[in-house]
Amino acid sequence: MDTILPTELVEAARKVIDANRIAGRRVAVAESCTGGLVSAALTELPGSSDVFDAGFVTYSNDAKMDVLKVSLDVLETFGAVSIAVAWSMAQGVLERTKADVAVAITGIAGPGGATENKPVGTVVFAQAIRGADPKHVVADARHFEDNGRGGIRLQAALCALDLLMPSPEAPVAEEPDPA
Repeated sequence: MDTILPTELVEAARKVIDANRIAGRRVAVAESCTGGLVSAALTELPGSSDVFDAGFVTYSNDAKMDVLKVSLDVLETFGAVSIAVAWSMAQGVLERTKADVAVAITGIAGPGGATENKPVGTVVFAQAIRGADPKHVVADARHFEDNGRGGIRLQAALCALDLLMPSPEAPVAEEPDPA
């Protein structure tokens, strides 16, 4: 396949596209520290437009507020790399797209930007599903090995793609009756 992206990333994206196509789901992402890497992987695949709805790269706090409507209070209270911000980003994606599921990624890829409580390699993910109870937060903070900025971004993108996979109990879209 003609790609500039790592094979493992493109293969993970292929699984996401194929599984969501079967499930009849559209997906979207909000990326900060991955800078569009997840969107790039999903769009490497011909025909992915029937599954991938949109990707937002909201790197700055201003972009998170302006584009995804993350509140200043949430950013100031919890910081950009937090479950609260990732959850707000994921909800913002659902409000601005026709996607059935959205995943948000925010983190510290390094080499700078770290704090004592949030070292380089800290990445937070959130998943939002259209129609789900908004009180049911699906989010996780991970601490990836600091194997360089590119390595952290790749690990984060792979994790985000995994969150875009339909769960085994997810309903499968019915094929239309040809009659």
